[in-house]
Amino acid sequence: MKTIYRFSGITVIMLTSFCAGAQTANGTGSSDYKTAVGIRAGGTSGLTFKRFTGSGNAFEVIAGAWSYGFSVTGLYERHANAGAPGLNWYYGGGAHVAAETGWVYYRNYYYDRRYDYFYRAGNDFGIGVDGIIGLEYKIKPIPFAVSLDLKPFVEVNTAGGAYLGFDPGLGIKVAF
Repeated sequence: MKTIYRFSGITVIMLTSFCAGAQTANGTGSSDYKTAVGIRAGGTSGLTFKRFTGSGNAFEVIAGAWSYGFSVTGLYERHANAGAPGLNWYYGGGAHVAAETGWVYYRNYYYDRRYDYFYRAGNDFGIGVDGIIGLEYKIKPIPFAVSLDLKPFVEVNTAGGAYLGFDPGLGIKVAF
């Protein structure tokens, strides 16, 4: 358990340092496109829609699904130039709602530890707060953008659980 707390602390410090250092970088991070639609593969896999509002600001919606549920995430993102043509890094935050529709497996940390996992049947509802940080590359001659990101989140649900997750993802979008 100490390893999880240590990893979380190191991650927060690194992200904070990265964001603070990037604030002094040149460039507005304006993208070569206004709208993009695509897919995201990762902990939350699904369809994604991104719309730039100007000055490097964007809104992104992710409709995600996994083996036992689905979610909708809304994010506000700030994009900045990463030093190479077509390459931007971004950070931001937002929120999500999720519904669990079947069997959910959890690691057994709080009981007698004779079993590694336990499960419960659930039709639960969850809400959470999300952050996001990542890199996106717009491929110049063709209308595609590729992104790699980390979307940490905290969620509470109707089953009485609270979860912290680090949701990495790879996205491919058609940009227009």
